[in-house]
Amino acid sequence: MLAAIDIAKVDAIVKQYPDPADSLIAVLQDVQDAYGYLPESILLRVSSLSGIPAAALSGVATFYAQFRLTPPGIYQILVCMGTACHVNGAGTVAEAVEEALGVQAGVTTADGLFSWEKVACLGCCSLSPVMMVNGRVYGKLTRERVREVLQAIREEALKHAPGGDS
Repeated sequence: MLAAIDIAKVDAIVKQYPDPADSLIAVLQDVQDAYGYLPESILLRVSSLSGIPAAALSGVATFYAQFRLTPPGIYQILVCMGTACHVNGAGTVAEAVEEALGVQAGVTTADGLFSWEKVACLGCCSLSPVMMVNGRVYGKLTRERVREVLQAIREEALKHAPGGDS
């Protein structure tokens, strides 16, 4: 069961902007920074506080790829699709991540552990192909190495979960 979302932070965010409609993207970025994503209840609160129609907020939030409408996973994976990574097998890395997690890019796994996305460049060209998991870079990846990394992360997470072996 999902915990209730504390809406107190959104009030302070919206109050920072004299005309939220003129700063809508910045407002939504700040809200997403505070909550990790843009929950529907929070978008409705922004609408109520700012006078911006909820449909307009939803339109902006769904138009720009930077905004998430679902909670991200505990482990956020970025798969580099830049030129060096592309040439060296980024497509295979992305396929391996999708297969290992059972979800497409932009989707969070049912257990809430992982979410992943393809990004333009991680700036680690000499290590290509690469992926980043919560800021840690994994380079020179193969399909098998992707599976190993994700399995190790999953095992570690389960070990430290309530009822785990820790």
